[in-house]
Amino acid sequence: MNDLAPLLTPEGRALLDDVRDTAPADELAVATRLRREHPADLVSAALGQARLRQRAAVKFGAEDAGRMFFTPNGVEQSTRASVAAYRAERLVALGVRSVADLCCGIGGDAIALARAGIRVLAVDRDPLTAAAARANAEALGLADLMEVREADVTDVDTSSYDAVFVDPARRGGRGRIFDPEAYSPPLSWAIDTARGAPHAALKIAPGIPHETVPAEAEAEWISDGGDVKEAVLWFGTAPGTVRATLLPGPRTLLGRDLPDPEARPVGRYLYEPDGAVIRAHLVAEVAEELNGGLIDPTIAYITADALLPTPYATAYEITDRLPFNVKKLKSLLREREVGILTVKKRGSAVEPEELRRKALPKPQGPHAATVFLTRVAGAPTMLVGAPAPLR
Repeated sequence: MNDLAPLLTPEGRALLDDVRDTAPADELAVATRLRREHPADLVSAALGQARLRQRAAVKFGAEDAGRMFFTPNGVEQSTRASVAAYRAERLVALGVRSVADLCCGIGGDAIALARAGIRVLAVDRDPLTAAAARANAEALGLADLMEVREADVTDVDTSSYDAVFVDPARRGGRGRIFDPEAYSPPLSWAIDTARGAPHAALKIAPGIPHETVPAEAEAEWISDGGDVKEAVLWFGTAPGTVRATLLPGPRTLLGRDLPDPEARPVGRYLYEPDGAVIRAHLVAEVAEELNGGLIDPTIAYITADALLPTPYATAYEITDRLPFNVKKLKSLLREREVGILTVKKRGSAVEPEELRRKALPKPQGPHAATVFLTRVAGAPTMLVGAPAPLR
């Protein structure tokens, strides 16, 4: 069933309530029971929607996800609610009161904008996706602020809106799309549209090359809970600014065009910068804050002799430095009675799970350790330590 309409009927909604907490192992039995009283395709659609809602709870929270309607692509590509809310707050701070949300998907960003009090035109060309966005506006009580339109975004007049938000599709039939000009619509079209608006925000993949960022745009990389979620090009804000924003918080680090930090010998502490900091090329700003340097000119690990608080990196106390040698590491872990091993890597071709399996084939004791597979002064190296809690 590729139509949401039957699920929006009283019978469909009752079925959705009935199957809400169905576990995958119970689906066959539940489907068999329900098909005695309801059409088979409606039962299948309800169970499918229940699965999507369960998956979407990670992004939207269980309460909202349990009322919303999703498509498989919508769950995969929609913005996490915390990130969308942060972006909406930035637009409110800019004085924005109306936004044209182009390529709105199932409405995740439009929902955050409407909840921030912004009037939203949400546009998507896919009929099922637009229907889901419209149903979500109704389900969450936001229909008065969200107009959902099924249309090609390139045909929409946005001149009457304070801002445009564009989230081009970055997946195709063969998976993730890495060429910005292969986005749908292309990034060049989105940039041209942004230039014509008082304010604009373009959601893009965090791996976008810095040299492709327009001079008049502000570039922001956003992480949530330590995971890099997206990059945003802002227009009508601070041209040329680069920032890394960490959620929850938010905590924002601004770029200052610092030179690359110098490499220095590994000290007592190793700092692992947040992924948004690395993507934004702001490791130098964190290194200066910590009075640290790099363990290698090409590796984004910061070393320092002092333990200082920073929201932009995680600190580890390093106890051992070894050349890459699995047998030596295994012996060290056995000597230290390590039973829990975390393996991180940067600048190494070795897979963490492979090393964990070889170095710690079975628990050795009550202690935990972290191993960094990396390079120090160009040489493959293993740094052993543990998280360093601030006292």
